[in-house]
Amino acid sequence: MKLPTRFALLTLAALLAAGGVQAQEKVMREGQVTQQALIDALAPPQAADDAASGPRTRSFRPAVRVAGTAAAAAQPARASILVTFVTNSADLTPGAKGALDVLASAMKSDKLAAQKFTIEGHADPRGTEEGNMKLSQARAESVRGYLMSQHGLSADRVNAVGKGSSALMKPSEPAAPENRRVTIVAQPS
Repeated sequence: MKLPTRFALLTLAALLAAGGVQAQEKVMREGQVTQQALIDALAPPQAADDAASGPRTRSFRPAVRVAGTAAAAAQPARASILVTFVTNSADLTPGAKGALDVLASAMKSDKLAAQKFTIEGHADPRGTEEGNMKLSQARAESVRGYLMSQHGLSADRVNAVGKGSSALMKPSEPAAPENRRVTIVAQPS
């Protein structure tokens, strides 16, 4: 590999490890939500011994480790699901309920059973700031209520927070469905 190419790759890896470049968070659409994908996204980080070992190599141990770095461990585990609602309301659609049924199964799995979560509601910027905040909070509460009433999740395991339109996933496309999403964030233990 040529030296400039190697340098560019090492620089990119260092930026990723330091959190200087943030990969775009993937939003799972209703048909893409699987129990295993949610468990993988929300499971607590591996033990320090596993993370410290880094990638296995035959001849050298890289100085920069993208996966398992302290910067990556500092970020809470999260999964964004495109949960759909009736327009301008917090009423869940049948498709959304199906995705939340899968989420509940993942949250009850052995790997996540002891974990607490925050449900973040997000809105697109088409309404007023105050209206978007209320709507996103109501949507997060709707998801929380569904998980508790239909799946028996304990109220102390699931918190709901409205983010309004403060964390757009696609700022250049205000009406993009990814801007109207629910993000599940694992709370630190």
